[in-house]
Amino acid sequence: MTDPVPAPSAASKAAEAVVERGTSLLDQVGGMSAMALEALRHTWRISQWWREFVDQAWFLTKVTSIPILLVAIPLGATISLQVGQIVAQLGAQSFTGTAVVVGLVREAAPIATALLISGAGGSAMAADMGARRVRDELAAMEVMAVNPVHRLVTPRLWAAVVVGVLLVSLVVVSGVAGGYFFNVVVQGVTPGAFFNGATSLLVPSDLVVSLLKAAIFGFVAAVVACYRGMNCDYGPVGVGRAVNQAVVQTFIVVFAANYIITSLYFVLVPPEI
Repeated sequence: MTDPVPAPSAASKAAEAVVERGTSLLDQVGGMSAMALEALRHTWRISQWWREFVDQAWFLTKVTSIPILLVAIPLGATISLQVGQIVAQLGAQSFTGTAVVVGLVREAAPIATALLISGAGGSAMAADMGARRVRDELAAMEVMAVNPVHRLVTPRLWAAVVVGVLLVSLVVVSGVAGGYFFNVVVQGVTPGAFFNGATSLLVPSDLVVSLLKAAIFGFVAAVVACYRGMNCDYGPVGVGRAVNQAVVQTFIVVFAANYIITSLYFVLVPPEI
């Protein structure tokens, strides 16, 4: 008579759950990487996707331009007010402009751009791709020998990159305008002192890295959104879950990538004192 098989313990169940989650995470990362490489592989065939690129770029511009202004102006004003109250006690009000401009260019502008592209544009991309999957449009394209990644994902990737680079400049300009108003008009700092302090620590490489961050973050947002939409479960619930997962996963990847890029930049280009 055979011995009964012992029931799995709680520790073994927890270990199996961790392994399963880790395997699922690696599968998703591999799938996103493969889709991104496949989308870039035929980028040179611009004649096949430039019309979709124009439509997606215009759509992203419409859904993000006004919200980015509503975020950037209060953001610059908040930095100006908070820093201004501190430096006023030290008699160094001119350094408020430095904090506003450097903070916006180095960190705030790329992050705000990525969050807006992911929240407004990425969610729409995921919903669009999910709806196409539910209606079997993606399968129909494959039956007609049309690669849906080349035709749909490639233009969305480049649209998110281009719009992200343009939006980060808009965030910097509008944020500096908000900081200038509250620092100069409300707190009484002279315009010359504001801009002199703003340009004292800022170097051209800061702006280059900020634009690079915006391009990378836009690329990541489009890749995650398209992947989640193209691999969602069938039905409205599956599409809704794909949209939520796309936004959350994009936020996590963007913050991790921002930390890595900033750390490398400070190592390669030490900040001036």
